[in-house]
Amino acid sequence: MEIAELQDKIFAFVEAAKGKKKLKEKDIIKGVSAEQSMQPDEVKKAMRAMIDVGRLMYSYGGGASSVEIPSEEYLREKGLIK
Repeated sequence: MEIAELQDKIFAFVEAAKGKKKLKEKDIIKGVSAEQSMQPDEVKKAMRAMIDVGRLMYSYGGGASSVEIPSEEYLREKGLIK
């Protein structure tokens, strides 16, 4: 599976949980690697690349971190969109 295709699968996985549950990094890695029969390291690398370009972001609240889809406001603030 190509990296772009894997990133689309990760995005869909996070999007499906949006508003229902905050996903931790390990939840995404375990869920997508099991769903796609892939090594967790491959999923982790693809997810980190998505975070680096702003397609996903870390959020912190209640003493725990989670990974979620960034809002347009956040992307504008970081200069990723105009």
